[in-house]
Amino acid sequence: MVSYFLRRLLAAVPVMFFVALFVFLLLRLAPGDPAQMILGDQATPDQIAAIREHLGLNQPLPQQFVHWILNVLGGDFGTSLISNRPVTEMIAQRLEPTLAVAIVATALTVLISVPLGVLAAWRRGKLIDRAVMAFSVVCFSVPIFVIGYILIGLFAVKLNWFPVQGYRPISAGPGEFLHRIFLPGLALASIYIALVARMTRASMLEVLREDYIRTARAKGLAEYLVLFRHALRNAAIPILTVVGTGFAMMVSGVVVTETVFNIPGLGRLVVDAVLARDYPLIQAIILLTAGTYVVINLLVDLSYAVTDPRIRYQ
Repeated sequence: MVSYFLRRLLAAVPVMFFVALFVFLLLRLAPGDPAQMILGDQATPDQIAAIREHLGLNQPLPQQFVHWILNVLGGDFGTSLISNRPVTEMIAQRLEPTLAVAIVATALTVLISVPLGVLAAWRRGKLIDRAVMAFSVVCFSVPIFVIGYILIGLFAVKLNWFPVQGYRPISAGPGEFLHRIFLPGLALASIYIALVARMTRASMLEVLREDYIRTARAKGLAEYLVLFRHALRNAAIPILTVVGTGFAMMVSGVVVTETVFNIPGLGRLVVDAVLARDYPLIQAIILLTAGTYVVINLLVDLSYAVTDPRIRYQ
């Protein structure tokens, strides 16, 4: 497994290189003068010249790329053009809320969708199966921001169980943290609950037809042991793939959720950076997102051997 892990890491190097090249060229080869685009039409020639000097746009393109990539490898993503603060510092301040929402959403997705999918497969064609499938269709069809406002209206305004908006770090206490993060996590998890529930149902239906399931039942094993110890473990690989990919998508796509619940995370930082044309910040966030996908895919691949001992990495 160690050799497989190293090979996958090496395979990720060219992927990240081409992502970095794309991010670099995103600014340099865009139509028009990048400095003019950043400053707007009212910028003076002196201001444009200063920005070009600050971004190194007066150097040859290959030299710019080498200088930029060396800085990135050293952890220096540059300075924000708007706030004049290090980009790394700005991302670090916003990373915790985004990760917190994504982790809570992933936990809720697994805790809700997997039992629903198993139950739907077990009672295929019955009322509970149709109810789970209808629930999945609704979650797929309704936008996340609508679900967010429904949750706020019901649980925060009407029942007063949760606060309407805001975020508290886990350092403020686990209770306060979970009290603030539950509704955003549930809103973000809604579409993934539907996706994982359907995937779990489909995988379980295939496994429940196998001979060893009939053998386990013939031996008199309790039905919950047949479903969760034998069937679910053998149906787990596609479920793990969807959950892992979903977590990466949550980290990179929480813009709407963070806006609805007023959470100061990466999603709102991306919106602010795009509106302000803060290219160093945009470049850093794109690289972070690509790196997240690479790491999550690697961890998902390695988890296959844990859930299915028949898998061996050579």
